Amino acid sequence: MALAGESGELLEIFQWLTPEQSAQMMQDDGRAVQVREEFADVLAYLLRLADVLDVDLKQALTEKIEKNRGKYPVHLARGRADKYTRLGG
Repeated sequence: MALAGESGELLEIFQWLTPEQSAQMMQDDGRAVQVREEFADVLAYLLRLADVLDVDLKQALTEKIEKNRGKYPVHLARGRADKYTRLGG
């Protein structure tokens, strides 16, 4: 699927970078253009897929945030990267 391919191209830019290098990526004009173009490609395919499938992306995001709020309560999850099943709440 084209969306997966474009996502892969975006991720490839950052694949071997440290977090610090990734954070500085947009300071290089040439790389910034490349990053923006790959984001645009991903977004275009995502929007088209949502349109074809009649998915309201704003609603889907809102619902997912609410679901995650229940799975990852702030008092248990803040500062942790554990899956919700390991938070011990």
